[in-house]
Amino acid sequence: MGLLDGKIALVTGAGTGIGKEAALLLAKDGASVVLTGRRIEPLSEAAGLVAAAGGKAFVKSLDIESRADIFAAVEWVRENVGPIDILVNNAGSASKVLNARFLSEEEWNSTVNVNLTAVFNLTQAVLPDMIAKGEGTIITVSSLAALNPNLLGGAAYGAAKAGVKNFMTFLHNTYRNQGIRATTILPGETDTPIMNNRARPPLESERAVMLDPHDVARAIALCASLQKGAVIPELHICPTFMRDTSADIEVARWVGAPADTPDLPKK
Repeated sequence: MGLLDGKIALVTGAGTGIGKEAALLLAKDGASVVLTGRRIEPLSEAAGLVAAAGGKAFVKSLDIESRADIFAAVEWVRENVGPIDILVNNAGSASKVLNARFLSEEEWNSTVNVNLTAVFNLTQAVLPDMIAKGEGTIITVSSLAALNPNLLGGAAYGAAKAGVKNFMTFLHNTYRNQGIRATTILPGETDTPIMNNRARPPLESERAVMLDPHDVARAIALCASLQKGAVIPELHICPTFMRDTSADIEVARWVGAPADTPDLPKK
């Protein structure tokens, strides 16, 4: 028997990286996993891996910046698979412009929508069924940028990840006596596709000392599979080796700077 037999889990951003690895582990533990994201192709590939390992996976496209799409997707899962027992808020994005000095309101809003508002909307969508059953698990992948914000993730990303950490603590404090477990996982640098969007994409040698997505996925699986009387409200996971990020930060400082910025370094 698996630790999650009979459970239904929805994972956002499940086509690659942490989300993909989490879906595989949750399915291995017996959960029926709904893989969501914008692009169907990587979701289908991940679902194929789940099926090949003997698990059960479903694919649903989802625009997490749309509240209507979120509620429609949760209703689809309820009708076609069943009420969601485990919600894994994994999808995330960072702005291209990282310095608050040059960041546009549009990029700020989009980053906050993906990393914070979507978690709020998904939570609202799944909470009624969880409360009705007297149990449910909501796990959100935040970031150590919530605790130490800087130009690696950028102003909007750090603020959104701090906000979602606060929101998850609210859920823990408010609904634990109704059987709802709320967990925030705060990873350090992880070698996922989002690294390709960095102002200075890390070298292969630098990626080698980062967390592997599987490391974070194992933390997700642990928090999801504890017996229902136990909860891990917050879990930090970071690379053992602390790399020098000064070059990354200096490049990120000037992304989006107008050409006439008085203190812009000369090339």
